[in-house]
Amino acid sequence: MLGIGFKASVGMIESVHTLPLVILLMGVALTLAILIKSLLAKIGIPALIGYLILGFILKLLDVKWNFLSTQAEEIFEFLAELGIISLLFRVGLESDVIGLVSQLPKAFGILIGDVLISGVFGFSTAYFLLKIALIPSLFVATAFTATSVGVSVSVWREKNAIRTNNGEILLDVAELDDIVSVILMAFLFAVVLSLHNGTNVSILSTLALTSKVFLIKAIGFATLCLLFSRYVERHLTKFFSKIEKPPDPMLEVVGVGFIIAALAGLLGFSAAIGAFFAGLLFSRDSEAVKMDASFGALYELFTPFFFIGIGLNIDPRALNTGLAIGSVLLIAAVLGKLIGAGIPAFFATDCTGATLIGFSMIPRAEIAMIVMQRGLILGDWAVPSNVFAAMVFVCAATSVIVPIFLHSLLGKLQLQEE
Repeated sequence: MLGIGFKASVGMIESVHTLPLVILLMGVALTLAILIKSLLAKIGIPALIGYLILGFILKLLDVKWNFLSTQAEEIFEFLAELGIISLLFRVGLESDVIGLVSQLPKAFGILIGDVLISGVFGFSTAYFLLKIALIPSLFVATAFTATSVGVSVSVWREKNAIRTNNGEILLDVAELDDIVSVILMAFLFAVVLSLHNGTNVSILSTLALTSKVFLIKAIGFATLCLLFSRYVERHLTKFFSKIEKPPDPMLEVVGVGFIIAALAGLLGFSAAIGAFFAGLLFSRDSEAVKMDASFGALYELFTPFFFIGIGLNIDPRALNTGLAIGSVLLIAAVLGKLIGAGIPAFFATDCTGATLIGFSMIPRAEIAMIVMQRGLILGDWAVPSNVFAAMVFVCAATSVIVPIFLHSLLGKLQLQEE
């Protein structure tokens, strides 16, 4: 008994000493993240690149000195999960679903080409050229379909080109692209476990059965969301606005979003996907969207930890092979969007517009990283460490290189117009 009591006392002492160190580490990480964001904004590089590097530096330091306790790793994982939920809730909240549906006829051809060709390029390169296994190749293909609209749009806004015809087409296609990518991600998570475990059943049979179950769940969840959006959301938002002063109403909205995200997780979807659809539910209400500014502080608090977590998950031992794989995937990532989005865009605009739209769709960041991170959590059979490192490289490279090219292309175009 004395031995047990002594061990418990030692454990309590260790936890008391560990917790302040964990809090110190979180404070340092958050402070550095904000400084990194401010610094990179001045040179036109997306903040997520700095967050990834910060996380990887922490990983290297931990490999050398082993200072990250289990408690610290769990807290980082929890904050990263909140970062994913915040990120996708914001993406959903900023999506004008009704407006996008009205633009669908104009953007549909570009969207289909963009998603289909980029996905095929990703899968073919991974599965046939690099000989990566089927399930990791599916994760790569799904990540390839996504586009980080914020990376390119910032350059278009800087050049005062976002309200042109080409700029509006880009916004419509990129936002629809995000929605389709999230839906594909939900479907992917639904089928990969069945594919992994279905050794005695054909792939087509497994996909058919899993798709049926997924469809039933999706219809049920979508029905609940539609009913909530139609009959509850607007009254709920007005109620929050009446009883609380800003920013509390937005915090109430976020709380409801977390509840919807959790329900999605309980239904077999991921909480991240649920957060995206929760944002979509509130996006139709102008009152809720006005509250979005109040959500900004929470977004800025949690989102960096998602990308820091990505950096922490990079295995330094997998870096060499990851960079080699990533270099090949980078070429496929560029060609997939240039061809998939650029050629269909030619029929909606002109050669210059098609080139600009094709280049602007190349960056992969938030959604692509969420896809790969979810796969990494499942295990090496879903996303091996070298494939994960490769896709981090692809996301970082496209997010840095494309704005430089776009800046030059848009600048030359404006000079020609003058």
